[in-house]
Amino acid sequence: MAPFKKLRSQQPNTSRSKPSATAPVKIRSIALPTEHGGWGFTLEPILLGLLVAPSASAWEISAAALGIFLARRPIKILSTDLVRGRWLPRSTVALLFALLYGGVALAGAIGALITADGPFWIPVLIAAPLALLALRADAHSKNRALIAEISGSIAMGATVTAITIAGGWDLAPAFGLWLILAARDIAAITLVRGQVRRLHDKPVQAGQIYMVQAATIGVTALAAVAGLVPWLGVVAIGLVGLVAVVSLNRQPAQAKVIGWTQMGVGLMVVILTAAGVRLGF
Repeated sequence: MAPFKKLRSQQPNTSRSKPSATAPVKIRSIALPTEHGGWGFTLEPILLGLLVAPSASAWEISAAALGIFLARRPIKILSTDLVRGRWLPRSTVALLFALLYGGVALAGAIGALITADGPFWIPVLIAAPLALLALRADAHSKNRALIAEISGSIAMGATVTAITIAGGWDLAPAFGLWLILAARDIAAITLVRGQVRRLHDKPVQAGQIYMVQAATIGVTALAAVAGLVPWLGVVAIGLVGLVAVVSLNRQPAQAKVIGWTQMGVGLMVVILTAAGVRLGF
């Protein structure tokens, strides 16, 4: 019996790659995103906004952003099924969760419209094309493409600008915080993609990754000279670059280690940037 069980465990499981109408629906896989990166790119701008510009509208915009993020997974499943011309049990569940999360986002947005002290919708409109690009990639199962990952993460970064504008900030410093997070996102995504390639024994152009890290540091430094971002934010982006150098000169890390490390790096960027805003440096 033992050898038979072993042979059975080695048989390919085709039901995972091709959902059927009779397959049980895994609600958790539809309702909650599983990627560490997605959670980080969503929670970092929320946390930064709440730290530097706490207000009732900040919480409402945070709820709206979280609703949008949570809705992306069921929308991806639903749109993929529609593009492929099928309607499965999971499609119905995905539709219900998309409506639920969409309702949370709508309620948060309406609340912010009532309580906000500034036109927080400006960064939302700017981020909308990037978000649509990411959603289109989701529908066609191309969400792992570089442009899709960068577009989606930068779009979520608009949350911090919306929160600070709603709290009465001027547009320039509010958009400066978005710039810091966009630099962190681009630096992190290029590094993680390189780390994953190393993990699978694929060639990696380390020089290109270093160039991206240097470019993000340079851009944020110029923004600091112009008074748009705090210098501690530039220091944070510099530390992101240092993490890249160290990571690419060590043995490849496992995927979970990479994910948790990047969440820690993102938290560091948020804390240092918030400290820079509070200290005026």
